Amino acid sequence: MKRSTPRWLRVAVVGLTVGSLVVACSGRSTTGDSGGDGAVTLKINFWGDFGLQDLKARYEAENQHVKIALNSGEYNAQHEDLQKKLIAGSGAPDIAAIDEGFIVQFRSQADQFVNLLDSGAGKYESNYLPWKWKQSLSADGTTQIGLGTDVGGLAMCYRTDLFEAAGLPTERDQVSALWPTWDSFLEVGRQYTAKTNKKFVDNATNLFNPILGQQQVGFYDENEQLRMDGGPKVAFDYAVRAAEAGLSANLTSFQADWDKGFTSGSFAVLTCPAWMLGHIQNTAPGTSGKWDIAAVPGGGGNWGGSFLTIPKQGKNVEEAYKFLEWLIQPEQQIEVFKKVGNLPSQPGLYTDPAIADFKNEFFGSAPVGQIFPKMAEGLTPQYQGRKHGPTRVAVENVINRVQNGTLKPDAAWAEAIKEAEKASK
Repeated sequence: MKRSTPRWLRVAVVGLTVGSLVVACSGRSTTGDSGGDGAVTLKINFWGDFGLQDLKARYEAENQHVKIALNSGEYNAQHEDLQKKLIAGSGAPDIAAIDEGFIVQFRSQADQFVNLLDSGAGKYESNYLPWKWKQSLSADGTTQIGLGTDVGGLAMCYRTDLFEAAGLPTERDQVSALWPTWDSFLEVGRQYTAKTNKKFVDNATNLFNPILGQQQVGFYDENEQLRMDGGPKVAFDYAVRAAEAGLSANLTSFQADWDKGFTSGSFAVLTCPAWMLGHIQNTAPGTSGKWDIAAVPGGGGNWGGSFLTIPKQGKNVEEAYKFLEWLIQPEQQIEVFKKVGNLPSQPGLYTDPAIADFKNEFFGSAPVGQIFPKMAEGLTPQYQGRKHGPTRVAVENVINRVQNGTLKPDAAWAEAIKEAEKASK
């Protein structure tokens, strides 16, 4: 998630690992950081809201020798920091979250992570969406660096009160019918801004990412060749058109102004992967009942979805593994879904009444237990590429320059190609 995200921001959402690791697998001590009494502190680096706060308290109560240190940071910065720590050979957390946009980059460094297959994690493979399992598996199929916690099937979250004030429909089926395509979505945005003199979306980059995720080929093909003239061009053009039309509030995801925008009405709609729900609820609790969820233009797609990994340089490998195995069990996965919206990567849970019948009162009692599983089960996510993450950041920066007025729209695509080519090296 951009989980920057989303999770995906800040998104948002997190990937999980499983099993019981023996010391020989990593060559690391399993006693961990202790004060001489066997106590262990597990540091977890992530971004956004992964539903870990309540689970942390419960796990610590059940395992009194373990303390969980949650370190939430900015989406891009967390991935960049992990890469630096792997290069340096020290300083990585016990558990590191990795988003789907960066997973190929890190699985190509599989020797830096605990191989979950050595610990018996293969027994969980059948529980996962096949494509989700494959995303964190090394190219030769011998090393599983992480297990997915969630998937990011797409929808659109919108403020019913702001839509009503603009004379737009507010019922989710009627709103979905407004924008079967991204062209019609931009037209609705123009109507909204003309009527209210307010911005329609939070940021043009948060149109770019989901539209890119709907394309057959993203930044890279499976031969790791940069393909800017395919999906990226389509998504970039829509993002720039939104910026040119004055629809974007130009708020950076997971920053203070963006968070304030959920409450202040700085924007009326945003692309909403499952993991985004928790962020909205936690950031703007006073807007409960003012939000609803409609279909995404273009029909389906995926944005975000994360993994939890255990870097080999960690000092508490065995305890980290035990915690992750506990996290992926149905009880915890369902609790996270109901609390923050993150949709499990395990499709067998979608028919559990706790998920299937769940309606989120915050979002106008939207049947989220039906909306997001249907999206996830029909997904065929595109290949991301080893340099997807850095390339996405580079292209987003170009879009932000257009929004900031420091780059003219007619020069933006050439600049995007140049920056993407730099990032691909």
